[in-house]
Amino acid sequence: MNIFGNLYFVLSFINIMFAFAVIFLERRNIGVTWAWLMVLLFLPGIGFVAYLLFGQNLSKRKIYKAQEAQLHNMALLVEKQIEAVAMRRIEYHDPVMEDYHDMIYMNLQNGYAFFTQDNRIDIFTEGNRKFDSLFETIAGAKHHIHLMYYIVRDDRLGRRLIAALSEKAKEGVQVRFLYDDIGCAGLSKHFFRPLLAAGGQASAFFPSRIPYVNMRLNFRNHRKLAIIDGTCGYIGGFNVGDEYLGLDSRFGPWRDTHLRIEGSSVLQMQAQFIMDWNLASRIKLNPIEEYFPLPIHEGHAGVQILSSGPNNDREQIKNAYIKVINSAKASVYLQTPYFIPDESLLNALKMAALSGVDIKIMLPAVPDHKIVYWASFSYLGDLLDVGVKCYLYHRGFIHAKTIVADGKVGSVGTANIDIRSFKLNFEVNALIYGGNTVSKLKKIFEHDLKHCTELTLERYYSRPRFHRARESVTRLLSPIL
Repeated sequence: MNIFGNLYFVLSFINIMFAFAVIFLERRNIGVTWAWLMVLLFLPGIGFVAYLLFGQNLSKRKIYKAQEAQLHNMALLVEKQIEAVAMRRIEYHDPVMEDYHDMIYMNLQNGYAFFTQDNRIDIFTEGNRKFDSLFETIAGAKHHIHLMYYIVRDDRLGRRLIAALSEKAKEGVQVRFLYDDIGCAGLSKHFFRPLLAAGGQASAFFPSRIPYVNMRLNFRNHRKLAIIDGTCGYIGGFNVGDEYLGLDSRFGPWRDTHLRIEGSSVLQMQAQFIMDWNLASRIKLNPIEEYFPLPIHEGHAGVQILSSGPNNDREQIKNAYIKVINSAKASVYLQTPYFIPDESLLNALKMAALSGVDIKIMLPAVPDHKIVYWASFSYLGDLLDVGVKCYLYHRGFIHAKTIVADGKVGSVGTANIDIRSFKLNFEVNALIYGGNTVSKLKKIFEHDLKHCTELTLERYYSRPRFHRARESVTRLLSPIL
């Protein structure tokens, strides 16, 4: 009995110490603090293990410091542009961009997101078209291919991609493949052998140092980037796997949004890849001129590439979302597979709706992660009460992460509308201003409405009591889901 008593005392003491760390040392968001206190106090023993795996705070650790120093020239360009925008010495090619001068300035200041106006953009909403385009671009690569994906499957699509990359590596093209260790937890190391044998490189982001134990389990590189020869870049929601081609019977057709960009914004995508690669790989990548060629494209879309992650407290992408919502005069269309907003974004949506802005939110009708889905539903009632319209997409699974305001400004990228994307994941989004791209995104949303069922206020409040109860419980844990 004494042994169990002593063990309980030790566990209780450890829990109290972690509780003090959460409250006094980490200085987290209040909601996150209470969520962790609940876990620590109500799950003694398990609580502190969960905190070790999921509760670390990277924002005080300058994990990118050395990499940022290597990209000194890019930083100087951003500083010069911040000054030019502040002094209104920048010439906008599209009058619409002038309307978002303050948003461009905020993203420059808050996220070092260089603003470019010479981009040509193609939109993909279906996996076969996206990957056909990617394979075609890879086949034409002359100097380098840089890929970064959160999930990579050892299936038909994954093996086809490795085969294509291996062929280019044999031709002397530099090939680097960065993947997330947690997202690819079931992926065999043998998967990359053909690429490595051909002279290519592959590296895992935040890999497990001890088998089956990863102390950075909670921090995932959720970015999906492909940069070819520094002139063409892909960004969006598609990972690498057969389900993203609609071949998984559990999900059916896969609806996502991805962009192919040619123009100066690709250089910022390249800079982000280099920083992530150098953080993950022992073989460092120097930002030489060949990776940053002078752009020769004549596109007209205004773009900012905005990154965020747990290494920074500013929550750059979330702030950009709020700014987009606050800028809207007529409409905000939002698509996301997971909807767990914090109070600031929830209030922005409410205020916009109460101001007469047409707010439409589209979610999957069938979840892939039930606990997250239940928590998502708990937030919809507050929005329906103020006139926000919610739609459930039932033609397969919708994984798109898009937001469009007034058909003039929008975002496509990897960040969901949830606290995990805002605070815990490494994410990257393209902010797009004016031009045909944003109007196309609005039309795509309107087309998707044909495959949706509206979640009315009456339907929402007629849910079974059991559903309401589980949603309320999961909402309590939403800051750490």
